[in-house]
Amino acid sequence: QVQLVESGGGLVQAGGSLRLSCAASGRTSSPYNMAWFRQAPGKEREFVAQITWNGGSTNYADSVKGRFTISRDNAKNTVYLQMNSLKPEDTSVYFCKATRLAGLVDYWGQGTQVTVSS
Repeated sequence: QVQLVESGGGLVQAGGSLRLSCAASGRTSSPYNMAWFRQAPGKEREFVAQITWNGGSTNYADSVKGRFTISRDNAKNTVYLQMNSLKPEDTSVYFCKATRLAGLVDYWGQGTQVTVSS
């Protein structure tokens, strides 16, 4: 079992930046791929970015390419999402997801709100 806690959300003006963090605790010795998703009111949860267990590969949604960067620090059991050039349409609750490679089990955090004002 892994517990995930997101932080770093808040209110920012369009064009601004935020860095989200997701701290993992519990059974963190197993390798996990990590990802960020987001969900706006009345919309489906959507993929934002993913990073492999060793940080060797990343993948982004087209809507955030060139603006967002996912990274991880395995020594701190933390994954980050650096968000630059934020737009009002980035306003969502951002969720962290861990996928345990053994058995492909998913764990989710509780989410952190990001609001971008125009």
